[in-house]
Amino acid sequence: MKSTQPIIKTSNIEIYKTDISNELSLPYIGGVRAGFPSPASDFTGERVDIYKECVPHPESTYFARVTGDSMNKDFLEGDLLIIDASLEYRENQIAMIYIDGEYTMKRIMKINGKCFLQPSNDSFPPIEITPESNSQILGIITWSFRKHI
Repeated sequence: MKSTQPIIKTSNIEIYKTDISNELSLPYIGGVRAGFPSPASDFTGERVDIYKECVPHPESTYFARVTGDSMNKDFLEGDLLIIDASLEYRENQIAMIYIDGEYTMKRIMKINGKCFLQPSNDSFPPIEITPESNSQILGIITWSFRKHI
């Protein structure tokens, strides 16, 4: 997934277009237990193509990097997101949204007949979407990746 230059870069988001012209096939060792260790003989010898696994619709998929902490129960600063613009929003999914000149990611909630963008960080208030709001759902976040070292 090579993409060196963001297609959109603002103070709170960087968005990259996908390029999966090459395969990224990695060894697959099977299920890994989070409890007691499993024998090394669980190695299957199979391979998983990360691109095919994570990007089923490459023509409508793009990446973004998380900045800020309004969604800190879901993502941390620097996490890499995969967003699929071909998917329709369903309840409790997290969407990439353009609203009033800004990009953000939030859950969309309907409360008492009103529509809100709901952050996961309780320190941030919901954002009401009104008929006057210039808003558009740009895609659904399907994967997130976090570097651990």
